[in-house]
Amino acid sequence: MNDPHRKGAPARAHDVRDLLRELFPETHRELFGEQDAARSAPPTLGLYPVADGRLALVHGEQLAEFTPLDPKTRGALHCDLCHYTRSRSEAALYRVQVGARRTRYVTLCTATEGCQKRAGTRGLESLAERIFPIEPIGPGDH
Repeated sequence: MNDPHRKGAPARAHDVRDLLRELFPETHRELFGEQDAARSAPPTLGLYPVADGRLALVHGEQLAEFTPLDPKTRGALHCDLCHYTRSRSEAALYRVQVGARRTRYVTLCTATEGCQKRAGTRGLESLAERIFPIEPIGPGDH
């Protein structure tokens, strides 16, 4: 069984600052200041599944939403993140709007967790460099 409370389980060392930073970021900033929050926490970088088959790429304060497109072909696809060739059932084509009239198309594995592990931090950073910064799209986006 995977019981984290049983004897012999590896102990995780989390201090109060870690818990406050993760669960209550505003309180952490009030107590320890902005410099401490910025210094001790690396920027968030990851690809996360969201509703309706969409994916969200997060890099620090930036967020991009990938919308899946309907498959038009039956051929294999090459993942732009982990660079593996996948079947149509294992990969999908996504669209992300990066400006008012600018759209990027990206092919990604449908199993995002394994894909990110294969790509590593360097692969995620490379994908983020291709997508970010996203330009303001509407009159209210500044």
